[in-house]
Amino acid sequence: MCRVGLWAAGKWLTCDDTMAYVPRFRRGVRETAAWLWSGGGSPPPLSCAGLSPGAVHRRLVRCAEDGAGAGAGAETGERFRFLLWGPTTDNVLACLFREKDRLVVTFEFWREEHLRDHPEDAGVVFVAAVPVREFGGILDGITAALDAGDNP
Repeated sequence: MCRVGLWAAGKWLTCDDTMAYVPRFRRGVRETAAWLWSGGGSPPPLSCAGLSPGAVHRRLVRCAEDGAGAGAGAETGERFRFLLWGPTTDNVLACLFREKDRLVVTFEFWREEHLRDHPEDAGVVFVAAVPVREFGGILDGITAALDAGDNP
C-alpha cells in the first residue's frame, strides 16, 4: 500500500481514499501512459461537435451508462473513460479526450458522502487541459516514483 494524492483542476481527486494497492495502481498508470504514448486518446465523437468540455463529459458518461456494456453508445462512452486505476480513483467519473495537441480531462464526483460533505461539487463537471507530452511525462513520473519506492 502507498499513500497517493492526485489533483486536477484545483480539486483533490483522491480525497475519499488515499491508500493505493501499489501493483494495481502502478499497472493502471503504466497502461494509461503506454496507451497515450502509442497515440491513444481520441477527439470527442462528431455528435459532440461544438459542445463545451463539460457537455461532452455528460454525453460520454450518459452513453456509457445507457449502453450498460452493450451497443455502440457504451463502446463510445467507455472509450473515453479515464482514471480506472482502482479504488483510489473510483470516487470520480472521469473522461479524457484530445483536442489537437492537448488532452482534456473532465471529471465529476459521484459518491453521496462526498457530495454531502462538499455540496459545492454537486452537479459540477471539472475540466483540466494539458499538452499531451506533458501529461505523458506526468504519468511516467508517477510510475517512476512507484518503481523507486520500496513497493512490490
